[in-house]
Amino acid sequence: MVLALVLLALLALSVLWNLASLLGSLGLGDGARYSRAYGPRIEEAVVSREAHAVDKIAVVPINGVIMGHGMDEGGVVSAEVVKAELRRAFDDDDVKAVILKVDSPGGEVLASDEIYRAIAQFQKRRNGKPVVASMGDLAASGGYYVSSPCRWIVAHELTITGSIGVIMHSWNYRGLMDKVGVRPEVYKSGKFKDMLSGEREPDQVTPQERQMLQALIDETFGRFKTVVAEGRNWAGQKNGGTGAALSPDWANYADGRVLSGTEAYKLGFVDQLGTFEDAVEHAKKIAGVSSANVVQYQQRFDLSDLLRLFGKADTKVIKVDLGLDAPRLRAGQLYFLSPTFLH
Repeated sequence: MVLALVLLALLALSVLWNLASLLGSLGLGDGARYSRAYGPRIEEAVVSREAHAVDKIAVVPINGVIMGHGMDEGGVVSAEVVKAELRRAFDDDDVKAVILKVDSPGGEVLASDEIYRAIAQFQKRRNGKPVVASMGDLAASGGYYVSSPCRWIVAHELTITGSIGVIMHSWNYRGLMDKVGVRPEVYKSGKFKDMLSGEREPDQVTPQERQMLQALIDETFGRFKTVVAEGRNWAGQKNGGTGAALSPDWANYADGRVLSGTEAYKLGFVDQLGTFEDAVEHAKKIAGVSSANVVQYQQRFDLSDLLRLFGKADTKVIKVDLGLDAPRLRAGQLYFLSPTFLH
């Protein structure tokens, strides 16, 4: 009888939960405008409150490897979710500023650029709200790329940042194939169609192919440096010269090396050395509010997500627990990534 009552209570809660989700999807009820139109379902959680405060400072976390789509889980940041969180912050009139809380080694080039553009547009739209970047342990490569358009950047003295550059890697397993007696048979439409194939002999990679790949990397690297320069210059103009300006020789340090927060501050990559609390205080200052509640956005999961998990095909996968969630990097993919922190 007790078990039946518990199951009945859970069923009632499930019905109420799904009814609330249905009302939201139909444009009714609290938070309806944030439900279906924005894709990922975003909910607000209070981090800290100030007495009698009505205004809010919204925290958007960048915690993990930056990828394009999907759920924020397992050390992966979804650009799709970040953009939904920014839209939520923009539509909430009580939100006066946003804290981009960064702890990331970077990630995919396109995903990082999507977040960069979303932050830049968020601030430059009519009635745009300022975004302050708060760097944690790590804000390197793509982690710095997404921070660069922010109005103000705060880093701890011991933050690891910088690593401005682009990386592409692949595997050549032809030697292993030769050892086990496997020989590839390739039919292609053009001489460059298998340019990144790991089945080819290493000496079959021509200088022309290497030049083409290097040109692609150099073009993307040039984009990275342009983003840094434009973002820091725009922030300097908005801040009236109160922040740090890029040093004349900053480009010499954009060679993939990592920097401490102190070094980054001296070179003008960040505006202030401090903590997350310092970033909150500066966000209130430039937003023109004396007090504010700090809230954080996160992706909301409900019964439908649980049912989708149960509905997945049963695939036989053997997993080895190495103590961390390694990102699924793809050969031939361009990354704004610091691989040193992933091995």
